[in-house]
Amino acid sequence: MQVFHIQYPTRLPLEGMPSSQVMAIGEFDGVHLGHREVISRAVQTGASLDLPASVMTFDPHPRAVLGHDNYTQSLTPLAKKLELFEQMGVHCTYIVEFHPEFAKLTPAEFVEQFLMPLGVSSVIVGFDFRFGHRGSGTPDTLCELSRGRFAVEVVRPFLMDGEKVSSTRIREHLKAGQMEEAGTLLGRRYTVRGLVVEGDKRGRTIGFPTANIDPAESEAYVMPANGVYAVRVIWEGNVYYGAANIGVKPTFSGDRKLPVLEVHLLDYEGDLYGRSLEVEFLYFIRSERKFSSVDELIMQIGTDVKDIRTKLSILPHKNL
Repeated sequence: MQVFHIQYPTRLPLEGMPSSQVMAIGEFDGVHLGHREVISRAVQTGASLDLPASVMTFDPHPRAVLGHDNYTQSLTPLAKKLELFEQMGVHCTYIVEFHPEFAKLTPAEFVEQFLMPLGVSSVIVGFDFRFGHRGSGTPDTLCELSRGRFAVEVVRPFLMDGEKVSSTRIREHLKAGQMEEAGTLLGRRYTVRGLVVEGDKRGRTIGFPTANIDPAESEAYVMPANGVYAVRVIWEGNVYYGAANIGVKPTFSGDRKLPVLEVHLLDYEGDLYGRSLEVEFLYFIRSERKFSSVDELIMQIGTDVKDIRTKLSILPHKNL
């Protein structure tokens, strides 16, 4: 998949861009089932017209730039988003840098300065697509501005249990520790990826060594609720199951404010420092809490691991 970075103002087209294409446009944070409907339509339409299918997305998240604090973290940071696009058969992705000056473009300016130079044959958007200054452009606006120069297809809302599948719903499920519900809307398990870095190494002393995910990298993600989770961990073709803890470790660090992610792999011994792990959240086990003693914490972790083995049907020393 080709990836093009576009800054405003810019001269389009850029070298290597296709002369004509079918394009899905949206933020697509999460690349959930509703997003997949829009992108799949672009891929299908492109195949029927013998044209490449492309995606235009925006980075950083427009809501983060416009002051929505809840959107400083993503369901799918850019690298993960691109990976999912490619898996869906997208040929080209255009990443438009979103900043305050770009946000001032009128809907007409966006069409004339971005879509027309890219030679779009057909544009696919969701029913709630908004573009241009203060989100004044709608799918109807896009149809009017196309003036027959390109086709516009509007994808209806993707409903589940009578409600629209949305990034907002997924974020709410994650913040409540409802991993199965979030995964249903995503169409896959929710994952967080990051490098293993040195931590305080306290886990080794209590019999449960953990891999600590780089806080700077994990902060790019929307983190699930603080607590203990059953997880699947993938790196370099290896798959392990384990227990993940998200939180401030109150038993040891009463003044910690930002949560950290650490993972204990079942039946694994070895050095993971510097490796990039993908942590796939399966089930919520319990909320984080402060224990009165280290011994009490050790007993609880032992119970957590036993519960995870039972839930996932993993026997000791057996890696599925």
